[in-house]
Amino acid sequence: MEVDEAELGLLAPRTPAARSSHSNLSPPSHPAPDEYPVPSAIKNSVQAQYKGQEGGDREFTHLRYTAIPVDPDEYTLKNGYDLRASRQKRHTEIMIGVTCYNEDKILLCRTLDSVIRDCRLICQLTKSSFWPKGGPAWQKIVICLLVDGLDACDPGFLDVLATLGLFQKRLLRAQTEDGQDVLGHMFEYSTQLSVTEKLQLIRPGDDGIDVPPMQLMLLIKARNLGKINSYRWMYNGFARILNPEVVVNIDVGTRVMPRSILTFWEAFYNDKDIGAVCGEICCSFRGRWTNYLNPLIAAQNFEYKVGFQLERALESSTGYLSVLPGAFSAYRFRSNFGAPLVDSFIGDPSSKDHAKISLKPFQLNRYLADDRIIPFGVISKEGQRWHLEYLSGARAETDIPTTTTDFINQRRRWLNGALFATLHTTRSWAALYKSDHSIGRVVALHIQLVYNLLNVFLGWFSLAAFLLTTFTINSIASDPPPDTPVDGFPFGAASPIVNAVVQLVYMATIVLQFVLAIGSRPRNHRVAYFISFIIFAVIQLYMLLNIAYLLKRVADFRGGDTNGASNYSYINQYYADLGEVTIIVTALCTFGVYIIAGVLALDPWHLLTSYAQFLFVSSAYVNILQIYAFSNLQDVTWGQKDGREPGTTWDASAPSASASGSGCDSGSGSSFTAVLPPQSEEHSIDAEFERTVLRALTAETRGAENKPQGTEDSLLEFRTLILAVYIFSNFLLCMVIMDTSLKPLWWLGDDYWHKIWFFRVWMWLNNASFLIRLVGCVYYHGRRYLRASMLWRYY
Repeated sequence: MEVDEAELGLLAPRTPAARSSHSNLSPPSHPAPDEYPVPSAIKNSVQAQYKGQEGGDREFTHLRYTAIPVDPDEYTLKNGYDLRASRQKRHTEIMIGVTCYNEDKILLCRTLDSVIRDCRLICQLTKSSFWPKGGPAWQKIVICLLVDGLDACDPGFLDVLATLGLFQKRLLRAQTEDGQDVLGHMFEYSTQLSVTEKLQLIRPGDDGIDVPPMQLMLLIKARNLGKINSYRWMYNGFARILNPEVVVNIDVGTRVMPRSILTFWEAFYNDKDIGAVCGEICCSFRGRWTNYLNPLIAAQNFEYKVGFQLERALESSTGYLSVLPGAFSAYRFRSNFGAPLVDSFIGDPSSKDHAKISLKPFQLNRYLADDRIIPFGVISKEGQRWHLEYLSGARAETDIPTTTTDFINQRRRWLNGALFATLHTTRSWAALYKSDHSIGRVVALHIQLVYNLLNVFLGWFSLAAFLLTTFTINSIASDPPPDTPVDGFPFGAASPIVNAVVQLVYMATIVLQFVLAIGSRPRNHRVAYFISFIIFAVIQLYMLLNIAYLLKRVADFRGGDTNGASNYSYINQYYADLGEVTIIVTALCTFGVYIIAGVLALDPWHLLTSYAQFLFVSSAYVNILQIYAFSNLQDVTWGQKDGREPGTTWDASAPSASASGSGCDSGSGSSFTAVLPPQSEEHSIDAEFERTVLRALTAETRGAENKPQGTEDSLLEFRTLILAVYIFSNFLLCMVIMDTSLKPLWWLGDDYWHKIWFFRVWMWLNNASFLIRLVGCVYYHGRRYLRASMLWRYY
């Protein structure tokens, strides 16, 4: 993609007049967008003070529609395309992009209503030194919804948009007037309406509140081309024309908490070197606290909390966030335009540069983590010193998987994308030296590099580590030496037999995971995966009980308990050989680091509500999720939620173009085929609008492209190679540590010392990971509280 810096005006000063200078170009004559009247009910809802403003009333009385027949890279001012905001010479400070696929109207309303509410809070900043200047604040914000494919789009989703005035199905067409195929349908409208998650229509003047308009854009792509393609439309197409200072990325279904978007903008406004930010993403419980009783949901809640309180805090301290979640993050447009976006958008199959990655499996897998590709490109941008920051004051809620099949599908993409994105970052690390970062920043970034590689190593061998830990702990507790006058725990003399059964079940379930992962999809084996989660949770609970028992016996022995404590000297021998410092530091890291991070963040409640469930499910994260991910490296698709199929969402009862000129022809395949031009409409716009609103505000009851054969073979070969290395490296480690028939390694001693040395090394590597995160967390919150203190003194 060729970058036209002059067209972007990237070097222009931050003033509305300068930033909007590109709008002085002559209006394009072709292809010209059309404007169509909105229903009377929507026109009548516009408050009087917003009529007759700059640009006239047409943005409130007419819906602007453009049939787009070109690629995103060709949607430029030079090619005759523009947007309503730029045509009216408005300065866009914030552009909010909401990516959508086949989500329902409830998820749309949750996101759009929360975004509109947050933007209206910005519009109320009458004492701000920026927002009231150069025109109304609402004219500086643009909300853009990007729908990935018309066929997959939920009808109720479009009904809600029609209720807001942003969509009219009668306008859709298959081809332009000169016969070109339409690749995207663009709608633009400024509305004062909103629909809540409870499907309540919010109109201006309700509750006596002044409701400023919001500039909305809607792009519906003709085909499903993926999320990266949606980002290409947002950045290469629309952002190049609007040239916003800040671009916010949000996934539909995310609920933005109040003042979060403002917190994003303030960070950019106050620090000229911030290139991107992210906020904290929380799990949505929808007010149902009984969800904590579901271990899968509670474990994800704990994982999300710890991920932001420790991982993001550490990364924010170094200035490099390894992931900027697409669900809720923001970029300074000038920071990621150019090389970072070019590298990211190569992963779009429809891009002309897609051939550059040669469809290599390594590259295809790293593009599964789109939110991990751009961050490194931003901080390593040549000649720049952009840094990334985590803002704990900006929060959003998102839905999480509630079933094992959805959970497995989601983590397959996350794990594979994260692994190969990390390896790519490591391989490209030299690009960092071409940036303009300070020596201190570069040193901090190298510490993070070591931390990232350490986590890759620990993750790779975690399968063997969980097995060795489970088997060893259970064996020590259940099978004391023959000359010891005590029985095993917890079943007395039967404990060794029970332990042998547990080991067999554990191994059999591990083997089953490979069979299921390689042979079929999770949705075809829901019961098997559900039972597997239960088995690993029960075995994990059994091991935790044994750990508590062993610690109790060590405490009795060292405390001088005379009531038979000497019979457990063999347990103390393990404790002494592992090292008292090693065990104490490990215990403090495993529990203490989480507590300290929660207290520093003033949000420790997940430790009480979710930590126990996370401990039970943690082994399944490795034994099920990681095995499935490695076994499906050949799958480079994004996947979708269970039970939602594309191409089947159009209701056959919807008006047909063949009969009335209004709507989409559902046909036999329920896919978009053709729509008659709007000049043939016969039905009243207002009558159709009444039916649309009725559908939109009524709750519903729910009952990718083919790759060439050579690419498929390459992906399968790559999967087989990586999976073989993963299995045999973990298997070899288990054999060396546990098999007494192997010749002892001379530098370790006999097989007993194999176990001791393994756990020493493994525990200290994990301790190092915890301590690095703790130092970064303390630094992050210390700096945050210092800034807050200085700000408080200032005011």
